[in-house]
Amino acid sequence: MSAALAFGAAALGNLYTEVTDEQAYAAVAAAWRQGIRAFDTAPHYGLGLSERRLGAALRAHPRDGYTLSTKVGRRLEPADGTGDDLAHGFAVPATHRRVWDFTADGIRRTLDASLARLGVDRVDTVYLHDPDDHVEQAFREGYPALERLRAEGLVGAIGAGMNQTAMLTRFVRDTDVDVVLCAGRYTLLDQSALTDLLPAAADRGTAVVLGGPFNSGLLADPQPTATYDYAQAPPQLLERALRLKALAEAHGTSLRAAALTFCAAHPAVTAVLVGARSAAEVDDCAAQFRAPVPLAFWQELRHTGLLPAEAPVPGEDPW
Repeated sequence: MSAALAFGAAALGNLYTEVTDEQAYAAVAAAWRQGIRAFDTAPHYGLGLSERRLGAALRAHPRDGYTLSTKVGRRLEPADGTGDDLAHGFAVPATHRRVWDFTADGIRRTLDASLARLGVDRVDTVYLHDPDDHVEQAFREGYPALERLRAEGLVGAIGAGMNQTAMLTRFVRDTDVDVVLCAGRYTLLDQSALTDLLPAAADRGTAVVLGGPFNSGLLADPQPTATYDYAQAPPQLLERALRLKALAEAHGTSLRAAALTFCAAHPAVTAVLVGARSAAEVDDCAAQFRAPVPLAFWQELRHTGLLPAEAPVPGEDPW
């Protein structure tokens, strides 16, 4: 199975800092130019701004020429408050508020609103978004609602997207999801998905999309101000990332190339999802994703204990 590079549109919702419409559209245009044909968004990203921008940017392309995914579980309701949404990480006006809702009715309403913002009549994949604190409702109501949407042909594939592996593994083992989106739990700094999720997905034939290959920034550019899982990177992880960077450069490659190709090397992984806020970032990610990483680099990582022996690496038979 060969993993593809996919475009994550959280930054198009003004993640952390503002992105102009022109920058957002240029980023999507660069992704298309680089051959990227899978795009992911969510109502959560900028209170719908990401969906509106992504839909507008893709309108010039035939709908059957790309795959589009969005998420349900956070329903947007109009709010009369003032201020911004930076408490949730997005530099947008607080025009709406998020309501956790994994009910069947809530999921259908949330998807209908997403389709309107995207300007399409269908999406290819719908994920239950971060149901960590809503386990019972997600399995009892949310998942069966997605099954019905799939049976009706309103969506092509269904799944769940989370930053943890235990609940995603339960989705893989106990339901008929087509795909799961796992963010940040299979990277050069965290291989926890290797113990449960990835083996289960391989056994069941469930597709895995890996998000957060840079752990929200640390593996893209390790420096004291870098973030790890959307917070200040702990000193020990910064030190580890700097060691990885030094080894990559000693082998004539880059840490970004190593981070992306490592994620793509596991046979259960069908796509690596990268977020970008500019055309330059998209172009760089595409170039790094295609860049060869010497096998000697991976061997040294294993020898030094920076990578477990059981983790598949590019250039080796994963089985």
